[in-house]
This record gives sequence, C-alpha cells and structure tokens, in this order.
Amino acid sequence: MTSALVLGGGGIAGIAWHTGVLLGLAESGADMTSADHFVGTSAGSTVAAQVGGGVALDELFRRQVDPGTLVTEFAPPVSMAALLEKLAPIFSAGFDDAERRRKLGEMALATETVDEGVRRQVIAARLAGIDWSERRVDVVVVDAATGDRRVLDRTSGVGLVDAVAASSAVPGVWPPVTIGGVRYVDGGIWSLTNTDLALGHERVLVLAPIVDPSVAAEVAGLGVGVRVEVVSPDAASRQAFGTDVLDPAIREPSARAGLAQGRAEAERIRALLEG
Repeated sequence: MTSALVLGGGGIAGIAWHTGVLLGLAESGADMTSADHFVGTSAGSTVAAQVGGGVALDELFRRQVDPGTLVTEFAPPVSMAALLEKLAPIFSAGFDDAERRRKLGEMALATETVDEGVRRQVIAARLAGIDWSERRVDVVVVDAATGDRRVLDRTSGVGLVDAVAASSAVPGVWPPVTIGGVRYVDGGIWSLTNTDLALGHERVLVLAPIVDPSVAAEVAGLGVGVRVEVVSPDAASRQAFGTDVLDPAIREPSARAGLAQGRAEAERIRALLEG
C-alpha cells in the first residue's frame, strides 16, 4: 500500500510545527519520511523539499530551535494585522473562488515588498543546497494573473528553490516569483493543503497548521477505502504560534510544541500506517 504526506501552509510557525510533529512521530514509531509522495503547499513546500530530499528530521529540528540559524530569516515587511486588514475586502466581497484568487494575485503584483532576489536567498538558505530528489515531491503554486493552480515537480524544468519560493510567496507580504516569464504566488490561495493531489494512495497523512474548510471535501474526494488522518495544531501549538505565524520569533516554540504534539499523536498515526 502506498502513502502520501500532505504538508499545508502556515508561515514560519508552520515550517517549525511540521518539523516538530514529524520528529515526534518518528521518535514514537510513526515515521512518515518514507512516504511515497510528498505534497507541499507554502510552508509545507519547504518541509516537503527538505524531507523528500533526505535531510534528517533531527537536523531539521535543530535548525528550528538554534537561534544561530535565524540570521538567514527576516521579519515580514508588514504586520499580520495590517495584512488581514488588506485582505478583508477581497474575502468579504462575495467573489467566487476563481475571482478571489485573481484578486489576490492582482494585489500581490501591485504590492511593493522586498526584492525578489533577496527573498530567494532566504528560501535557498532554508533548503541548504538540496535539489529535487528522485522521490515524488509536488510543490503547489498559483499563477498570479490567472489564479490557476500549477503543480511543480522534478520533471517541470523549474529549480527547487524557485518552486518553493513561489509556493511561499504570500500575497501582500512577499514578492511573486518569476518562472519562465510567468509570476507565481503562494499555492495556499488555491487550498491551504491541496489534499486532492494525494489521490491514488491508500494511506494519507495531512498536517494542517491552519485549518482550511476545504480539507474535508478534499479528503472525501480521495475515495472510499482510503485511510486518512488530519493533524491540526492543538491548544499548546496554537498558543506557541501566537498572533503572527510569519514572525521568526515564534519558530522555536512552534517547533517544540509540534514535537510534543507529534509524540502525542503517534498512536493514532501508527494505526493509520499499520491498518
């Protein structure tokens, strides 16, 4: 039976939490790093690339809790409160999903933020020289002009750093990423998890740092007989995230809360893998 690991969006907090949860699971006999297929969206694309590329979980966790590794990160140029205020008119206007995505892309293209090359350096540091592996890793991005989803993998002719940078390009915070003359933004504006991409696997684990209402429908679409478990942050993890999931300062507490939650969830996930 084949398995898929779906890693959803959730900012700096999401990267740290994913890492902690996966390490906690592995330590407790529910190792998901041998999954047949990794689906990464936004924050999840970083971890999917790292784990799919064979980086050990204990090393990834060390990077999250080591203050010395924060030098390659920087705070977003806009506060979460200001971003939510900017997004509110788009989400409250009654647009259908397609038009909402186009409006978010339009906003992203019009926003003055950090230089695209500077942001790329941050992503390159997170990936620490790894490239696409032979394992199946899908990175989800969205065309900023059309709102269409694109799934990038090792056959796409796109560098891993550029793919992850695009998937992590939060509209209104980070610059859209140019790939082949097309500008792409965060895959999370299509779906925070894109769980539907795990279609065809018998065992699916979804880690969702931010709960997306569409997850239930996406899980149902995987078909009858597919075993799926969804893990979202518990109370301690939500407290660790604080009020701004993009703030580098919450990286260590989010990783440690994820580690504890992974250990607590291990029995349930072992049952998924063994059932």
